[in-house]
Amino acid sequence: MAQSVLLTGAAGRVGDAILGGLAHEHEWRFLDRDPPTEEYPGEFVVADVTDETSVRDAMDGIDVVIHLAGDPRPEAPWDSVLTNNIDGTRTIYEAAVDADVEKVAFASSNHAVGAFETDERTPGLYRVHDEFRLDGTELPRPGNLYGVSKAAGETLGRYYHDEYGISVVNVRIGNLTKGHPPIDYERGQAMWLSYRDCAHLFDRCIEADYEYEIVYGISDNDRKYYSIDRAREALGYEPQDNSAEHD
Repeated sequence: MAQSVLLTGAAGRVGDAILGGLAHEHEWRFLDRDPPTEEYPGEFVVADVTDETSVRDAMDGIDVVIHLAGDPRPEAPWDSVLTNNIDGTRTIYEAAVDADVEKVAFASSNHAVGAFETDERTPGLYRVHDEFRLDGTELPRPGNLYGVSKAAGETLGRYYHDEYGISVVNVRIGNLTKGHPPIDYERGQAMWLSYRDCAHLFDRCIEADYEYEIVYGISDNDRKYYSIDRAREALGYEPQDNSAEHD
């Protein structure tokens, strides 16, 4: 069933993957701080995600928000992640509640749990035959300030779900690449997310019924240390791609 969807940060790589698979599946409105350089299948609002008035106007009549906007740099400084990622996410939630939006899908990140990868107590992350998986029930362990901002975004979603009843899904996105998965990069292959699976996953975020969820956004790779079980169970996610099947 087609939904009215606001996609923030529309001009980024994740937005490109989503629209590549879903451009004609829903009624879209887009928000990005930079003017579009190509044609989009819906209204395009040029505004900063921290602009409360513009965000509220863009939220009018929307069923679902996919919130991608923010500073995506792993090395982003605190003043930027605070303003763009944390304050911006709060602005989105405030406007969504006021507009009676049903669902928010928040683009979290593997960086929200990046410190697990350097912890000597979890060495199984890179052993080929180890069954260790992060599944979304673990507490965040960010390895940089960008990861801190994503953990904060997940917590903001928890608050707005509990306080106002809005449905929230946090997608801890792995390594999204178009076409071939990363070559000679084990970590990237383990957390690879194809464009096709990315579009499908966010379509399930739009369509599925859920309360508050944290899921991992990766393809069904043979080699993985993030579990996709919850994405399957809560959202009906059925990935089609696997980094091991590429030469």
